Amino acid sequence: MIYFDLKASFIFTKDVSDLYDVFDNFFKNGVDKIFLKNSEIGVSIEDFNTNGNKLKIHLKSNQVVRANEALIRLKKELSNLMGFEFKIGVREVLIDFFNIKIEVDNNVNIKTLPYVKSIDYDGEYINVTFDTESEQKLTFSEVEKRIPDRIISLIKSKLADYGGKSEHWELLWESEDKEFEFNEDPTETMLNEGWIKRGYNRGQWIYGTEATHLFRTFEKIVLKELLEPLGYREMIFPKLVPWEVWMKSGHAQGVYPEIYYVCPPKTRDPEYWEDVKNIYNITKEVPVDLIKEKIDVPIGGMCYAQCPSFWGFLQGETLASDQLPIKVYDHSGTSHRYESGGIHGIERVDEFHRLELVWIGTKEDILEHAEILKDKYKHIFEDILKIKWRTAWVTPWFMAQEGKFGLSEMEGAGTVDYEALTPYNNKWIEIQNLSINATKYTKGFNVKSQNNKVLWSGCSGVGLERWAAAFISQYGLNIENWPKKFRRYFKEMPKGIKTL
Repeated sequence: MIYFDLKASFIFTKDVSDLYDVFDNFFKNGVDKIFLKNSEIGVSIEDFNTNGNKLKIHLKSNQVVRANEALIRLKKELSNLMGFEFKIGVREVLIDFFNIKIEVDNNVNIKTLPYVKSIDYDGEYINVTFDTESEQKLTFSEVEKRIPDRIISLIKSKLADYGGKSEHWELLWESEDKEFEFNEDPTETMLNEGWIKRGYNRGQWIYGTEATHLFRTFEKIVLKELLEPLGYREMIFPKLVPWEVWMKSGHAQGVYPEIYYVCPPKTRDPEYWEDVKNIYNITKEVPVDLIKEKIDVPIGGMCYAQCPSFWGFLQGETLASDQLPIKVYDHSGTSHRYESGGIHGIERVDEFHRLELVWIGTKEDILEHAEILKDKYKHIFEDILKIKWRTAWVTPWFMAQEGKFGLSEMEGAGTVDYEALTPYNNKWIEIQNLSINATKYTKGFNVKSQNNKVLWSGCSGVGLERWAAAFISQYGLNIENWPKKFRRYFKEMPKGIKTL
């Protein structure tokens, strides 16, 4: 249960001290309809008083009708009442005090929240007291923007993360067991043979001719076996993603620990940068602390999830019915995620390469096409790559944010993870996924159909580093040991760059 305690002041355009009886009659007889929800009144007016042009009121409520919502409704009704009968307007509404008590079984580790003065746990409730005095105080404008509701949602999501629900994972299918003649770390093997070298940045690799040809072979297989037969068209999605895109896609709710930020210079004026150039030319060291002062705030970040930036192409557009479903793909550029201490070989990197598929249509279109894709992927993994692999239902990131975890809550939306076994450590790694995103993107970017049918979308990311790690860990680098159908695509091993 959630309990609300709110005190506010209505500031009118004229003196209302003589209208106490009018307010009293209104609060006794006129507010039930605006405080009512599902035949239950969840708000009580504890007391009120008038003084000059000010009406002070104290509201308490439960979660049936939240006090902040009641205040919004009350302003509308009071504006109508005072304007119609007395030609008096509401100039502003001040928040004098606001506390929310959330009944919980455990605490959450939240130290600071915007507009919040204090947040503490008394063993039974999380108490949130809003700031109503400082420059960062909660105003009526924030109440109208549903800031208190968002804070409650945030706390609830963190409670779900902490206490009880974990990501749903359910095995769907697993290929037959295989005997592996190779049992070594694929990254170390490629390093030793000169196929790859470590890049200058953490979690980054430079791929030699052999490894690059392997990547291009994977792409060719997907192109010839899946993309071309199914009518996919190639596009190029932006790889610098502004905040606006992540706000609309939903990633802005929690992407911050994992993205590489992009900060432009405050100016391109050469004179502004003269001291930076001079310091480098004299010391031969880049003055990063000085540069930090001269760059602007982040405008966004490098590509994190490949498909969100595509949606700017369709934002606010109406799609003709005769071209649905739309199917496009992108395999340009790199994606970037800050993996912290989790980087390992080519399996878990900060910079990676991926083919991204996106399809858009009706719900029926999306679900039907997802099944077709699953059959195509199965053909590739079983008949061409011939690897040991499996699939599992997992909670999509956007549904986890909404506290939905089980299959029963997905209603057709969800994510299938594709995993492959790496024999050298007997572990499974995710090599790609397939997500049915329901209306997450079409609503977020306001994309509609000509016949007003609700549009869904799906996406699937094929990770080339992960495919390579899985394939090499099961077969090694000797092309003679690779499956015949794969070798037909691969053809000849390119000549590598040998060093002394």
